[in-house]
Amino acid sequence: MTLAQTINQRLRRLPAWPLYPAGLLPLGYMTWQLFTGGLGVDPVLTLELETGLWALKFIVAGLCVTPLRRWTGISLIKYRRAIGLTAFFYVLVHFLVWLTLDMQFLWGQIGADMLKRPFITLGMLALLLMLPLAATSNNLAIRRLGAAAWGRLHRLTYPVALLGAVHFLLVVKAWPRQPMVYLALVLALLALRVVWARRRMPVRTA
Repeated sequence: MTLAQTINQRLRRLPAWPLYPAGLLPLGYMTWQLFTGGLGVDPVLTLELETGLWALKFIVAGLCVTPLRRWTGISLIKYRRAIGLTAFFYVLVHFLVWLTLDMQFLWGQIGADMLKRPFITLGMLALLLMLPLAATSNNLAIRRLGAAAWGRLHRLTYPVALLGAVHFLLVVKAWPRQPMVYLALVLALLALRVVWARRRMPVRTA
């Protein structure tokens, strides 16, 4: 038995549900910091950035599942749903922090900011694209839609990842290393999927 087979055999015994409470740990730590003054001089901005960054981390983690299986034989497919839903949760928290604590429901200011700051529009679009993904991340949706249609719908993950990475880059503005690394990771992971899709395409003959 290979190492990958041994790891997969052990992973099959581990349920996916512990990933949900584990995914809440960063938010729990941020909440504790919020009430103890550990988020710096602008805690709302720090909370916005951190929740958005954790959302992007989980999105990238979800994109890594397929390359990991193809290159090493280790399958984390059973955990991908939990990873994706945790990513959606952090995107939602990120949006709610911005809407309630930052903008304080000032709809006129929100509209003006969306026109002035493209990164807000990109973030909103990513959130909207994630709504059908979260709503159909269950076995009932797979049965109703059919595996093929469900798979096509969940390709929305790809533009979500790209929008999230560009959103992060534009938010930071100063072009530091971290957002560029995340954007490069997302572009590389999406490029791999394009290459694999082309390899699966039948060759046309004249």
